[in-house]
Parts: sequence; C-alpha cells; structure tokens
Amino acid sequence: MDNLEAMRIFVSVATQGSFTEAARRMRLSPSVVTRSILQIEEKLGLLLLNRTTRSVQLTERGVIYLEDCKQILEDVEMAERRVRGENAEPRGTLRVAAPLLFGRLYVLPLVNRLLNEHPALSIHLTLSDRNVHLVEEGVDVAVRVGELADSSLIAVRLGLATPVLAASPAYLQKRGAPASPAALSSHDIILFEGIGTTNEWPFGPNGKTVRVEPRLIVNSADAAIIAAEAGVGIARTLSYQVWDAVRAGRLSLVLQKFAPRPLPVSVAYQARRIASANVATFVKAAREYFKANPLAQFDGA
Repeated sequence: MDNLEAMRIFVSVATQGSFTEAARRMRLSPSVVTRSILQIEEKLGLLLLNRTTRSVQLTERGVIYLEDCKQILEDVEMAERRVRGENAEPRGTLRVAAPLLFGRLYVLPLVNRLLNEHPALSIHLTLSDRNVHLVEEGVDVAVRVGELADSSLIAVRLGLATPVLAASPAYLQKRGAPASPAALSSHDIILFEGIGTTNEWPFGPNGKTVRVEPRLIVNSADAAIIAAEAGVGIARTLSYQVWDAVRAGRLSLVLQKFAPRPLPVSVAYQARRIASANVATFVKAAREYFKANPLAQFDGA
C-alpha cells in the first residue's frame, strides 16, 4: 500500500474514531485498515492511536500527524486539480450529502444525470435529515435548508422552502382547524426535528414564536408526513415535502396566513474545493436543474 493511501486510511480512522466505520466508508476490509495503521506506527516507531474496546482516540503525536496528513493530501489534490485545469472532466468520487426527502425527490435525479454524462465520475450520496460536517465527514458538497451556521462554507442558493403546517382532513374535521398560532396549544402536534429541535415555532414575517407541546417527535420528514396523514396531529414540515400530499388531498394546510419567511435552500462546499472539477460540475448542474425545476410554493407561503 502506498503512503498516500495509508494516510487517507489514517485520516478516516482518526476522523471517525472507529476502525470499523473507516473501513465501511472506504469500502475496505477491517483487516486492511487495521494492518495499514499498524504499518504506519511501526514505520514511525510511534503510537498514533489509543485503542480501547469502545473508542479510538488520537495520541499527542497522532494529532500532529493527522494535521500533516490532511495538509499533504490537500496539497496533492490541489496539484492534480491545477494540472487538469478548471475545465477538466470530472473523475473519481464526489461525496454528496442532502436531506432525506429532498435528496430522494431532487438530488437523486440530478446525480443520475451526472453519472450518465460523466463516465469517469462516481458519486457517494448520503441522505440524512441531520446536518453533516463537511470537513470531519469528508463530504464535498451538501444541500442545506436554512441559513448556514458555518461561515467558512460557500453557499449557492438553489431556491426557497417555506415551513408549513399540515393535517389530515379527518383530523381537522374531528378537532377543527386552528384559527391562530396560539390555538395550537389545544391540538396534537407532530414535531419534525429536521426543521428545528425546539418547541418554539416562528410565525409571520417577523418570526414571532409560539410554544407548542408535541405529542410525537420524529427525525424524518417522511415519518412526520405519514403520521399526519394517519390523523395523529398537525405536522410542521417544508412546502416541498408535503406538496404531493396536499395536491392529492391527503393533507390540508392550516394557518397559511401566518406562514413564516421562507428558508433558503443552498448547495454548500468548502472554499478550498472551489477549483475541484467534481464540485464545480455538481454546483453548475444543480443551479441549472433548479432554475428549470423551481421548488414549488403554496399560495400564501
């Protein structure tokens, strides 16, 4: 195994804090990963990782080696990008992260198109409703809903998504529709953590909050929508997530005149990846895709 590949394995193990997870992400056998780390430590005559049955942690020397490895790998990648030029054909693996439902509806068709257009490109698509950390998790580009908390990332806006409240017609017939945000206190609430983990929901253009007490808390938009369709209560989701269910009559929107300001939907990447042909190709394709297929908005949202 060459030195660069061994460094990549070490960075993955150190970042994930797990030999098993590093092996899974790199599609290598655990034995190959373990042997690679042992060979590095034997060559250096140093212990880089402290292993226990429950965790893997960097030693003091390991921290130093990790930073140097990251810099070396970044320099090699930058050199390759410069040699290929800005208009180079995308090749190798592009790691993309996106929210679960958004990724299935919008990002996967885009990924399929890119794979058809660029034979040398491979894509690792991770769909999750939690915000992945681009640097620590080795992600090249991520689709984010809402303002970016990390100011070091470059964000290219793709569209807007408005938080909306929806319930099944059967639930609203039984319980009645709330006339104001304050009336939510007498309703069963479904909280989808992907929009926010707090019980303070903003309403109106000024974002005035109302406290709700959820009966059901889920970490998946799909789960929130299914529960709402089953009559469990009123769910707070994003406009594009319930578009089909509302159009089909399985859900009805409530409190539309109190809708908060829409949230930006962006594709984000690290500033140092701006010269990457893979990243540039994905961002360009995403902008073109969403310009031709804008995110749907309900009237009043």
